[in-house]
Amino acid sequence: MKLILGSGSPRRKELLAVLGVIPDVICPPDIDETPHRGELPRPYCRRMAREKALAIAAAPEDVVLCADTTVAMGRRILGTPTDRAQAEAFLTALSGRRHRVITAVVLRRGGRLWQRAVDSRVRMKRLGGPELQGYLASEDWRGKAGAYSIQGAAGAFIPWISGSHSAIAGLPLAETAGLLQAAGWPVWGVP
Repeated sequence: MKLILGSGSPRRKELLAVLGVIPDVICPPDIDETPHRGELPRPYCRRMAREKALAIAAAPEDVVLCADTTVAMGRRILGTPTDRAQAEAFLTALSGRRHRVITAVVLRRGGRLWQRAVDSRVRMKRLGGPELQGYLASEDWRGKAGAYSIQGAAGAFIPWISGSHSAIAGLPLAETAGLLQAAGWPVWGVP
């Protein structure tokens, strides 16, 4: 039996290590992450995590763990920016406002799926022009939903959260531990 992490995110690997879990294989799935027309953020995030888990080739006894993190402003999904201009647009929209960060986790073992989604609320402080431009120049926004990560440099922009810090970072620890145990994978060395 192997644990396959269906993510190339170093943050997710680090968060799993907090649980005493080291994946045997890291295999980022290659799926289309385009939202469906009119799709709301939470159903989108859950669908992405599920599609990622189903896209990973695994033996029936293997455990596949996949997650998706989505930044949402109301009904709008702020995905991973494709370029600096889009990152600036996302951060300008988030500046001085509250938004949601949704992280969905899916575990697959054989034909069985275990799923959880965690919603957290985040407030970003109002960003000044030099501060925003300095952050954009750092390129820390690359590969990040909503163009930021709370555990990176942009953590200085987040004065308030309500919910799970680890979910905002990309993997809700309490929920992931419960799912792993439900699937028969030991957490902290305990099955």
